[in-house]
Amino acid sequence: MDDTRLWSFEQSLWTEGAENYSEKVDQEVVMVLPKPPFVFTGEAAIDAVADTPVWGSAELSERQVSRTQEGLIAIAYKVHAQRGDEAYEAHCTSVIRRLEHEVWRVVQHQQTPTLPKTVEA
Repeated sequence: MDDTRLWSFEQSLWTEGAENYSEKVDQEVVMVLPKPPFVFTGEAAIDAVADTPVWGSAELSERQVSRTQEGLIAIAYKVHAQRGDEAYEAHCTSVIRRLEHEVWRVVQHQQTPTLPKTVEA
């Protein structure tokens, strides 16, 4: 998967709905999300993200890609997502593996919300 397709694939997980998750997230996925119980696996992980309203936009920056072996891609990035007046920023990682030609699934995803900036007096 080339970088353009890779980042489009990842961005779609922020801006498209539950049907997209079921198509792109592996049944054995492991996720760390910023809500209890924080560590999710399998169907519980897919349900946790599928129940979240989609974001109207998601900008992925600070992008890093590691292709450790054929058919396995690890990525890291910062996301700024927006829906209406609600905004969310986090640093994220995902691992995506190829099942067969042009068929890829997320097997790991993690989000660390960005801490609010404090104003110094």
